[in-house]
Amino acid sequence: MMSVRDQFVGRYDEDVPRRVLVVDDDLNILRLFSRILSRGGYEVRTEESSPNVIRILDREGPFDLVVLDLCMPKPDGFELLPEVRSRYPGLRILVTSGFFGGEFLPASELLGASATLRKSEAPRLLLSQVNQLLES
Repeated sequence: MMSVRDQFVGRYDEDVPRRVLVVDDDLNILRLFSRILSRGGYEVRTEESSPNVIRILDREGPFDLVVLDLCMPKPDGFELLPEVRSRYPGLRILVTSGFFGGEFLPASELLGASATLRKSEAPRLLLSQVNQLLES
């Protein structure tokens, strides 16, 4: 029987890349984040349509981490975050936002985000933050 950690967090074979789902409605951000994480050795799945996120997690999982944009068309990150957290309690979730300079990011931690990152800092900090989350 699979442990809860294996089922909801992902695989732990060092020969298999960790899997990251990146969710953002901005195609340029998806490309940038995908490139950064792929070069860092991660297997990346991107999604621009937030209504598909739960279906992707259910059908294509397990994922080790989700990078979730906070401000998207409905459902936005504020709506998705608690649902993802309740369905996948061990999943690491990195919430990003560029809206109002990331002013709403602290609220996402109250909803279950593992960590937050301003999009303006992402080119420099995304890979190290993902590495740190997956090492903890």
